[in-house]
Amino acid sequence: MTHLACVVGARPNFMKMAPLLREIDKHPDLEATLIHTGQHYDAALSDIFFEQLDIRRPDVSLDVGSGTQAIQTARILERIEPVLQSGGPSGKPFDRLVVVGDVNSTMAAAIAAAKLGIPVAHVEAGLRSFDRSMPEEINRILTDSISDMLLVSDPIGVEHLRREGHPEENIHLVGNLMIDTLMHSLARVNHSQVLSDHGLTKHGFGLVTLHRPSNVDEQDTLKSILEVLIGVSTELPLVFAIHPRTASRLKEFGLSGLLEAAEGIKSIPPQGYMEFLALSSSSKVIVTDSGGLQEESTALGIPCLTMRSNTERPITVGQGSSTLVGSNATLLRAQLEAVLADDYDVGICPELWDGKAAARITEVFCNEILSASR
Repeated sequence: MTHLACVVGARPNFMKMAPLLREIDKHPDLEATLIHTGQHYDAALSDIFFEQLDIRRPDVSLDVGSGTQAIQTARILERIEPVLQSGGPSGKPFDRLVVVGDVNSTMAAAIAAAKLGIPVAHVEAGLRSFDRSMPEEINRILTDSISDMLLVSDPIGVEHLRREGHPEENIHLVGNLMIDTLMHSLARVNHSQVLSDHGLTKHGFGLVTLHRPSNVDEQDTLKSILEVLIGVSTELPLVFAIHPRTASRLKEFGLSGLLEAAEGIKSIPPQGYMEFLALSSSSKVIVTDSGGLQEESTALGIPCLTMRSNTERPITVGQGSSTLVGSNATLLRAQLEAVLADDYDVGICPELWDGKAAARITEVFCNEILSASR
């Protein structure tokens, strides 16, 4: 039996690991130990996701908490190494580490495993923004460089890895786990009361979520974005899910009152996955700087105005529903007007974004077992 150490640490990881764990548990030749680093320790951003996504409770919790990039990475390295050495609660040696995404937990766990001689599988390998000022880009490059099993979401990622010189036999095009979770959850979303609770009608509102420093850490930039959103809200009601970082900046810059006075904007705290999916799947347009929402909006066929100057998910721009607008308030206004005029092309959903990525990944694991037994 192959013993897998599956690592999660932050909100996006949970959505990717949930379908994979369900699929792994179906296979008698695979056993998974779930390790939660605790990179996101706020219950609103962590615990509720285990409940809503049908993820079993972690077998190991490292409780690293927040900190600078260096502090957080160091804590993860220090605390995960003895777990990987001991085999976790079962005491069985780990045959492979499985990491998802591009957060500090992804990179630090991969480094710890590689130094212990444990092979690393990276889910979402090959994503590149080509912007090394982003911490996530560094995490992606480092993780891929020490992984011998590269599980890729789309053909663009495959090409990135080939250009970087990764062996062809290490690259596996499997599809997108985020879409697995999306499709698994959509049926239950119909029972959510979130629309009625906020007085919203299906496709009769826009959804906003911002948290990246480029959008919220400069007062003038954040104010100009708010002014566009406030103007549009007179024609289309908006729901603004306020990230803790954004809430802090609004207060610091004295902009909270500006938002509160906007009758067409409803500010809400961070939501559980099911509540947020109920909002995103029912919205007319999404304004965001989230990578995951670019993917979900593409699968849902909903216009997505991405408040970033680059993206590690270019297929959502080339084929899907996303348009990069950076922090440009003028461009944001123009794209919102196009949506309101029903003059926005939402594109198509990429191949293999069909809800079966987890099954393909476990097939790769099982094929490795067969190869090893020959």
